[in-house]
Amino acid sequence: MVDVHHRTVTVRGQQVFYREAGPAGAPVVLLLHGFPTSSRMFRNLIPALADRYHVIAPDHIGFGRSATPPVTEFTYTFDALADVTEALLDELGVERFSVYVQDYGAPIGWRLALRRPAAVQAIISQNGNAYEDGFVDSFWAPLWDYARDPRPETEGPVRAAVGLDAIRWQYLHGVADPDVVDPDTWTQDHAEVSRPGNPEIQLALFRDYATNPPLYPRVHEYFRASRVPLLAIWGSGDEIFGPDGARAFARDLPDAEIHLVDGAGHFLLESALDTAVDRIRGFLARAVGPVDAAA
Repeated sequence: MVDVHHRTVTVRGQQVFYREAGPAGAPVVLLLHGFPTSSRMFRNLIPALADRYHVIAPDHIGFGRSATPPVTEFTYTFDALADVTEALLDELGVERFSVYVQDYGAPIGWRLALRRPAAVQAIISQNGNAYEDGFVDSFWAPLWDYARDPRPETEGPVRAAVGLDAIRWQYLHGVADPDVVDPDTWTQDHAEVSRPGNPEIQLALFRDYATNPPLYPRVHEYFRASRVPLLAIWGSGDEIFGPDGARAFARDLPDAEIHLVDGAGHFLLESALDTAVDRIRGFLARAVGPVDAAA
């Protein structure tokens, strides 16, 4: 058992909530969550890593327990979310880290890596896209339409993504045994994105998501130049970022470790935690060296 601390710090004028656990001197693992959740998605992973690693999992601005300023007071872009995350690392004195990215966490993580390539020791991508191969057209077509031409007619389909049914679907699709997924996941997420002003926050980020694919060529160049160790562990049933998104990492990182987990979907940790932990711990031991917290 390890103690998980729940902390808040002010960076760039915003309150950032984060979960932290593990030995102070151990290698840092930064966990970056996706839409529509928060660092809560790592509630079971953190204790499984914190015996050997110093784990930090922030809530992005607009999510969870971090500040949720209205769109009139904060520019909700992936650049801005990366700015806050970068400032948090500086505030906490983190100079080197491995990063786990999922969904929205991926474009934030890629920006950090492009800004500070020498700081990133290893990458774990869990259904976090870096290639156009991974986009499942049936899910993404309405978002691209909205980003290209935001108006009431194109907004309707993407606004539905913050509804309870859509969030439940994100957790359950592709999962062989849906009964293992805790219903509190989607009900809590829905409650948080339904807070006054939060749907407008999510719409702003939907519009800005179109800035991420144009960044991919620079990310691929970073992969080739750095040869950063990378694990892509993917729920094979994901109908948002399909398995081709995981396989694509091998184009620029031939030594990438790629594992597709059958019977799991977008939120892999909810239905295949043990498999994920085993793969992640093994990968980190190879990537940053075997770490003995007692040493």
